[in-house]
Amino acid sequence: MFEQLIAVIAPVVVTAAIGYGWARSGRPFDTELVTALVTQIGTPCLVFASLSNLSVAPDTLGAMALIYAVMIVSFAALGGAVLTAARLPFHSYLPALMFGNVGNMGLPLAFFAFGQEGLSLAVGVFALHSILQFTVGIWIASGRASIPLLMRNPMILGVTGALPFLFLQEKPPAWLSNTTQLISGIVIPLMVLMLGVSLASLKVTRLGRAVALALLRLGGGFAVGLAVVEIFSVEGAMRGVLLILSAMPCAVFNYVFALRYKREPSDIAAAIVISTVLSFASLPLLLLFVL
Repeated sequence: MFEQLIAVIAPVVVTAAIGYGWARSGRPFDTELVTALVTQIGTPCLVFASLSNLSVAPDTLGAMALIYAVMIVSFAALGGAVLTAARLPFHSYLPALMFGNVGNMGLPLAFFAFGQEGLSLAVGVFALHSILQFTVGIWIASGRASIPLLMRNPMILGVTGALPFLFLQEKPPAWLSNTTQLISGIVIPLMVLMLGVSLASLKVTRLGRAVALALLRLGGGFAVGLAVVEIFSVEGAMRGVLLILSAMPCAVFNYVFALRYKREPSDIAAAIVISTVLSFASLPLLLLFVL
């Protein structure tokens, strides 16, 4: 079991450590360029390649998405209740509590823990998660909703392109499948490298508040995830992937939103750093539970 845990955790930790060390050494890393490549090109290709060549049944993926949607609503309810009690503004802190780091950490962990089946399930959830984060998350942070923002989301292109192949149970042409699989290969390594680079640049302020937010995201996320999978009687790889994704630390993109809309970016940065460090420490326990 120890060797199995190391095999799952080490690729994520080592790759993030490389990114962290690279940034701390002062070497150039064009975060804006890498982010654009991953979010606008690589991730839509990953979504298309995974969904159009799905190794799980479409109804399983649909059930997965529905259950994760229930989790997101539950995260919002829990976070909203705590923030109301603490008299903290929703627009500053709620996105960080709702949206965990499903991409940078969740995808590789699901893949190394449950293989290609785990990655296929996680990619389906990641597509939904990203669409919600880049629409609902931005709506909360900015204080205004925008339907055109939803339509411009790159994930929409990947999902809609894959749906005909998914439901007709047909494989895409070889040239298209090979091309999207080749491009999608950049996503997971670059995501984890960016996580390390981001941790090197974010600073911790107001330690007590940051620790509270981090514990709520990790502990509350796991509690909500466990309650939801029990209610829906989820078993097997689906259960494990959902629990892993529900217990991820605060997503780095929450800092981008906070910075853009001036929503306590220093507090969000601190919550991201602390929740990620605590997540690395708690990963063995999480994986022992789900494997």
